[in-house]
Amino acid sequence: MTLLEMSVEYAERAAVIRERIVTLRGLERAEEDPLAASALRRRVAALLPLWQEARDLARLTAHYYDYDKEAHR
Repeated sequence: MTLLEMSVEYAERAAVIRERIVTLRGLERAEEDPLAASALRRRVAALLPLWQEARDLARLTAHYYDYDKEAHR
């Protein structure tokens, strides 16, 4: 598997995690029980680093071999 192929997989996983975060936030807003809303916030907090990491890895692997003209002056 190439880095470019990996970047596509990371981007897809990031999108799935992001959609779950959006869903959980919607459930939290609709939740009337403060304890249940707090549990949903904790679930979102646990997913945020996973989403950010997948998004960052997608970007890094997509451009890993790009030539940086500024760095080689």
